[in-house]
Amino acid sequence: MSGHSKWATIKRKKGANDAKRGKIFTKIGRELMVAVKEGGPDPDSNSKLRDTIAKAKANNMPNDTISRSIKKAAGEGSGNEYFEMVYEGYGPNGIAVIVETLTDNKNRTAGDLRHYFDKNGGNLGQNGCVSFMFDRKGMIVVEKADSVDEDTLMMDALEAGADDFNVEEECYEIMTAPENFSAVREALEQNGYQFAQAEINYIPQTTTALDDPEMVKKMEKLIDMLEENDDVQNVYHTWEMPEEEEE
Repeated sequence: MSGHSKWATIKRKKGANDAKRGKIFTKIGRELMVAVKEGGPDPDSNSKLRDTIAKAKANNMPNDTISRSIKKAAGEGSGNEYFEMVYEGYGPNGIAVIVETLTDNKNRTAGDLRHYFDKNGGNLGQNGCVSFMFDRKGMIVVEKADSVDEDTLMMDALEAGADDFNVEEECYEIMTAPENFSAVREALEQNGYQFAQAEINYIPQTTTALDDPEMVKKMEKLIDMLEENDDVQNVYHTWEMPEEEEE
């Protein structure tokens, strides 16, 4: 997937209405809770929590909301237990789809996802059925600005251990191996850079366009239904989104 289309997705999320933004904050709050339960409430000793805080800030989540989420998670003795589940399937015309979830009810989530795929001309598959079509990569996005020097950012990123540096129309993309993501992100953060995105993603190796307008509608509807589900954290796919989606 091109960086441009990825950036379009980020822009669309950043420009989400209040209701959608609230849903994004709820989902990140759940990720913060899981990170705290796994490694404790101190970011200095919990790298997963540090990464999740960076993701929260990239999504413009207020600092006090982040702090409340961490304190709430640290004080919860008997809250819901959430499981990280990854589902794979095919959208219309065989478009590969990966769905990351955090759920307290695996049966409910699997049933919901199966319904969404079936309703929109696809089907939920077995683990491994499409993941080989994606690369797991850390992605850090920095918006272009007068305060950001391209050459300096590139040198800082590569020296910190990044694998690749791409210049896109409106941003700089820094790609890392998953195991190097935290170190690269933290080094850039210490150098004063702010991120429009900072998380580990599934990056499709190739993308497929849909020419049939009906198929396009179904694919859009499938993505919308998945993203609206409270248990769904991230949706990745091999669909080459139309130009108008990238504006």
